Amino acid sequence: MRPIILTVDDARTVRLLTQKVLSSFDCETTEATNGYNALFAMEKALPQLLLLDVSMPIMDGLQMLTMMKSNPALQKIPVIMLTSRADHAILPQLTALGVNGILLKPFSEAALLEKILTVIKLKPVKS
Repeated sequence: MRPIILTVDDARTVRLLTQKVLSSFDCETTEATNGYNALFAMEKALPQLLLLDVSMPIMDGLQMLTMMKSNPALQKIPVIMLTSRADHAILPQLTALGVNGILLKPFSEAALLEKILTVIKLKPVKS
């Protein structure tokens, strides 16, 4: 089964960057623009990794992460938080909730891939 990686970010550029970085690996990428939509997406297919932005409309990353960690079906999904310098005050909360990594925006393709590969093993696409 191909791993599913869900990117939850209201910034289209971040979602496109994630797709580009992962295009050479045998995985499925899905996306959502806020935590509320992501929870619905996870009802259809559980991801093996979640890339979660902190600052989003409707339901932000901290709210979504808190809900995930209280749900037995979702609490074991690895999460990499995508943060900005403005999110500095909530970093202790994110750590306490057990995130698997934190990546500060703006980040490079290489930094994103490195962080992803510390959490999940991916196989290159066969050519």
